[in-house]
Amino acid sequence: MPLSDALIRAKRVAEALPDGGLFHEKTWRVSPDAFPVTPAFADELDRLGYRLVRFQRACNQLYQLSVRGKQPEWIAELLDRGKPAELIDFARDVRFRDDLPGVIRPDVILTDHGYILAELDSVPGGIGLTGWLAEIYSQIGEDVLGGPEGMLDGFATVLPEGDIIVSDEASSYRPEMDWLAARLNTRTGSPGQWQVKDASAGQPLRPDVYRFFELFDLANVPCAPDLMQRARAGEARVTAPFKPWMEEKLWFALFWLKPLEAFWRRELSERVFLALRKVIPYTWLVDPTPLPVHGVLPRLDAHDWEDVAGFSQKQRDFVLKVSGFSDTAWGSRGVIVAADVPQPEWRGALHAALAAYDTHPHVMQEFHKGRLVEQKWWDQASGEIVTMKGRVRLCPYYFPNGDRVKCAGALATICPADKKLLHGMQDAILVPAAQRSE
Repeated sequence: MPLSDALIRAKRVAEALPDGGLFHEKTWRVSPDAFPVTPAFADELDRLGYRLVRFQRACNQLYQLSVRGKQPEWIAELLDRGKPAELIDFARDVRFRDDLPGVIRPDVILTDHGYILAELDSVPGGIGLTGWLAEIYSQIGEDVLGGPEGMLDGFATVLPEGDIIVSDEASSYRPEMDWLAARLNTRTGSPGQWQVKDASAGQPLRPDVYRFFELFDLANVPCAPDLMQRARAGEARVTAPFKPWMEEKLWFALFWLKPLEAFWRRELSERVFLALRKVIPYTWLVDPTPLPVHGVLPRLDAHDWEDVAGFSQKQRDFVLKVSGFSDTAWGSRGVIVAADVPQPEWRGALHAALAAYDTHPHVMQEFHKGRLVEQKWWDQASGEIVTMKGRVRLCPYYFPNGDRVKCAGALATICPADKKLLHGMQDAILVPAAQRSE
C-alpha cells in the first residue's frame, strides 16, 4: 500500500488510544497493519485452544489423583512446595475440585519450523489491550482473529457481571481492565454491571469475581481472606480459582516425564498427546537429587547438574526460570537465557535454582529461536513509516466453554531481532493478529 495510506492508518490507531493509555507508564510502537496469519494457521490456533483445555483438565486431574494416592504422591508434594498450608487446604476443598481457569493464554513463539509454546498463563494480562486493538484495527479494515468484539464476548462468558479485583502488584494493568469494564457496560447499556476494584479489605464484593492477582501475592491482597471465606461457603464464584498448582510452569516438565507418559496419553487422547509433543518444548525439572552412578540426565548427556553448569555457550541452548509462586515468575522476570550469560553467571544461576528446589522449584527448557519477520511502524520522531525486522510472541486468548474453544483474539508482540526474551517493551510493536489469504 502507499506509505501515505499506511501513515493515515497508523495515526488513526495512535489517536484512538484512550486518555491515559492502556498501561501505566508503558508504550509501544504503533503499526499501520495487524500481524498477518493464514486461515490455516488461524484454524490451528483454534485447535491449540482445545488441546490446551484438555491439558489443563489433565493437570488438575493428575494433582487430585496424587493427593488421593491414586498417582504417585510426589507429584502433589512437588507442586505444593513453597505454598502456605492454609492455601493448599483451601484449594483442595471438594467444592473447587473441578474448577479450572476461565481464561488461558499460551505464549506462542513463531519459529522457522512452525511454533513452540514458551509457557501457559491462566491469569494473563493483555485482555483489555487485545480487545482494544481488535476493535480499532477492525475499524481500519483488518480481519482480526476473533472479530472486533471477540475478547469482549469471551470475557463476558467468564464473568457475565461482577467485580474485577486488581492488586497493587498488578496495578500497571489497571487501565486496560478499566477500559474492558467500561466497554462491556457501554455495550449492554448497564452501568456498573462490571466494576474494577482494588484489593482493599471491607469493600462489598458481588458474588461473581474475576481474580486479577497472583497467588504468591495473597499476603498483600487485603480482600483475599474474606473472598476465600465466601467462596468456601458457596457465596462467591471466583475465577481463576485459588489453585496454586495450576499456575506452575513445571507442568511442561511433568508432561515429558517417561513415568507419566501413560497417564497423559490416556487423559489427553493419543491425537492430542502427540500434537502437544510437537509444541511443548522439552523441559527439565531442576532437581538436585543425586542420580545413580550409571544415571544420566535425559537429552543432556550429563551425569548431574554440575556437568550442565560447565556446559560451553554453544551447549547452553536453554532457558532457566522459576516454576511459579514467586514475584519473579511473571513478566519475564528472573528468566535466564543460558547462552546469553557468561559462564560464571550461568553456573551461579543454576546453583541458585538447585538450592531453591525445596521452596521454589525451577525448570530448564529448550530454547527455540523465533523466526524473523518484517513489520511496519510509525516513527513519530521522523514522521515516517519504517520497517523493523523482529521476532514474534503471539498470545492467543481462550475463554473455554466446555469443549467449545475458539481463539477470541491474539496479541502479537514483535520485538527487535536482537532481543532473545520476547515480551512487551518500549521498542516492541504491539498489534492484533488478523487473517490474510495465503
